[in-house]
Amino acid sequence: MGEKLLSKSIMSNIYESAATTLDLFNTPCLTKVELRVACKGISDRDALSKPDPCVVLKMQSHGQWFEVDRSEVIRSSSSPIFSKVFTIDFYFEEVQRLRFELHDISSHNGLKDADFLGAMECTLGQIVSQRKLSKALLKQGNTAGKSSITVTAEELSGNNDYVELAFSANKLDDKDFFSKSDPFLEIFRVNDDGTGSLVHRTETIMNNLSPVWKSFKVSLNTLCSGDHQRELKCTVYDWDSNGKHDFIGEFQTTFREMKGGMEGKQIQWDCINPKYQVKKKNYRNSGVVTLYQCKIIKMHSFLDYIMGGCQIQFTVAIDFTASNGDPRNSCSLHYIHPYQPNEYLKALVAVGEICQDYDSDKMFPAFGFGGQIPPDFKVSHDFAVNFDEENPECAGIQGVVEAYQNCLPKIQLYGPTNIAPIIQKVASAASEEMHTKEAMEYFILLILTDGVITDMADTREAIVHASHLPMSVIIVGIGNADFSDMQMLDGDDGILRSPKGEPVLRDIVQFVPFRSFKHASPAALAKSVLAEVPNQVVDYYNNKGIKPKNLSDYESSRAFSP
Repeated sequence: MGEKLLSKSIMSNIYESAATTLDLFNTPCLTKVELRVACKGISDRDALSKPDPCVVLKMQSHGQWFEVDRSEVIRSSSSPIFSKVFTIDFYFEEVQRLRFELHDISSHNGLKDADFLGAMECTLGQIVSQRKLSKALLKQGNTAGKSSITVTAEELSGNNDYVELAFSANKLDDKDFFSKSDPFLEIFRVNDDGTGSLVHRTETIMNNLSPVWKSFKVSLNTLCSGDHQRELKCTVYDWDSNGKHDFIGEFQTTFREMKGGMEGKQIQWDCINPKYQVKKKNYRNSGVVTLYQCKIIKMHSFLDYIMGGCQIQFTVAIDFTASNGDPRNSCSLHYIHPYQPNEYLKALVAVGEICQDYDSDKMFPAFGFGGQIPPDFKVSHDFAVNFDEENPECAGIQGVVEAYQNCLPKIQLYGPTNIAPIIQKVASAASEEMHTKEAMEYFILLILTDGVITDMADTREAIVHASHLPMSVIIVGIGNADFSDMQMLDGDDGILRSPKGEPVLRDIVQFVPFRSFKHASPAALAKSVLAEVPNQVVDYYNNKGIKPKNLSDYESSRAFSP
């Protein structure tokens, strides 16, 4: 009886603190906004070279800045135009404060060793109301330099379709004396005001006058704003390491013209250098660019899948290693206070309260790792918190909380911190789901741990395997340990690979230290760790060619029409 009263008391406190989370996520999004970023006049600390800039977008919540997304790194450029498009939910009733930070990424260590080049703060409302906002980049001490940043906003339409394009070129002009040109292609969408928005930049093909660039996917909204006759400007450059790329030529087209390639035809354009066209009498072109592939890809949204019957299978794994401290001691991370939930409970409820809305039976498997369990007290890294190995599911998030509380006095905290077994256990269930046609389930594994994992090689192997499955992994670091080594699992600073070198098929891991959200609402933590899940769900099913089950045959297989 006492345990149940204790549980209800704690749950009451957690639900009160999580109320902000529920209010935030139940607030309907008015629309989605796409933000494009360009900078001018960036100066590097090293006067002899140009910076390698990257933009980090942050959003403010309860006075704290949290990273939302970041752009690609553009090498050796003082006036970069970033192809990365930031997509943000726009809430009219909220003041959404944004911070655009510019960093010089000069090494493979990402932001750790980057030089800060400046920042600009504003509200999303300011950008939307002006459509294009330009401000000076402020450096340390809020001093304005000569560099500036421009952010352009555009409402995202409901068109989720993508187009896959592939280009090649033939007989491009040679711009190098001792070798052949190193060409790359850029596609710009011409806006209503005559300005251009970078849609895509291909990879550079070294030492080749007849390059074949890799195919790429881009949304129709990004490509042409849904207007198939909107002008597209395409330019070809010879890449140079100093950032002063040599112009080869350009051509104009429309998506309507590109669609001719959907019928198996190759569409070609003369690549024209206007200066040569004026100066040379017999000038024909500076090469020919060919569109050798054009394919429309129907992209279903996250809500398409959720409304089409996809279930989110939410699983919790809790760290019971000795480094947490004796649960009977008030200094322990597992200490159960009568009225104040510990960090494990706060993180569990904040994330679980969101995920449970997408699970119809509200039954959640809960596991522990690193503890010695009765009756023989052997160490286990994937034991059921309710001690029912045949049925580790708990009824609702409250059931998980109660099982966690009841478990603590019965086990002995031990170690080491191995998480590969629990990832493999959930991956096994996800693998079985792949071969089941009756249901569509996507698995989210929430791992709560207080220390650096000790089986990193096995964990990397397990994550690479899981990246092929309908599964995402969220890791929340509890306490004040040094979690720097955990960032590599996230994949934000590079592609995660197995010990054998196999890369992940897709990024499925999100890691955050709880201390970053200690003074923020549970909403901030939940929003941060769950932000990537919708895209991960969509990426998995779309890449597999799996359509939402409850859509009509007409809706799910309709052909593209202009």
